[in-house]
Amino acid sequence: MIFGLFRRRSRDAEHKVYCEIVAQARQPVFYTDFVVPDTIDGRFDLIVAHAVLFFRRLRSEGKEVSEFSQTVFDLFFEDMDASLREMGVSDTRVPKKVKVMGEAFYGRADAYIPAIDEGDVAQLAEALGRNIYTETSEPLAQTRLAHYMLQAAADLKEQSAEELMKGEIRWPDADRFKSLTV
Repeated sequence: MIFGLFRRRSRDAEHKVYCEIVAQARQPVFYTDFVVPDTIDGRFDLIVAHAVLFFRRLRSEGKEVSEFSQTVFDLFFEDMDASLREMGVSDTRVPKKVKVMGEAFYGRADAYIPAIDEGDVAQLAEALGRNIYTETSEPLAQTRLAHYMLQAAADLKEQSAEELMKGEIRWPDADRFKSLTV
C-alpha cells in the first residue's frame, strides 16, 4: 500500500487535453483562409492562441483545476522541448529556446487576454497581427481570427471545467469565420 504513494499519477487526461488544443490549432483552414504562415512559428503561435483560450477559461477554478492546468502547460513545454530536439537543436541550446518560447507564451497571453476579456475585436486583431502576421499585415485575416477567438472564449465559457478536463473541448468551427466580411 505504501508504494502506491510513490506511483506516478497518470497524465492521460492532461495529454488528451493538450492533443485537443494542438489538433484544433492544426486545422488547415487557419493556414489557408486565415493566412496564418504554415511555418514552425505560425504553428507555435496558433497552439499558443488556443492554449491561452483554454487556460484563461480554467483560471480561478480552484486548486485541483489549477494543478490540472499546470500539468497541461508542462506537457506543452515538454512537447516543445522534444520538437526542438527532433529538429536537431543542440542539447545546450534547447533550454534557451524553450525559455524564449515561454516568454513568448506569456507575452502573447498578456496581449490576448485583456482583449478577450473586453470582447475587443480590434485590440485582439492588432495583437494577432504583431504576433502571428509578422511578415505581412493581413487586416482581414487578423480580424477573422479575432472573431474566431472571441467565439472560442464564449464557447469555452459554456463548458464545465469537468468536461474540459476530460478533453471534451468544443471549439467553434473555424470555417464559419473564414468568409467573414468586416
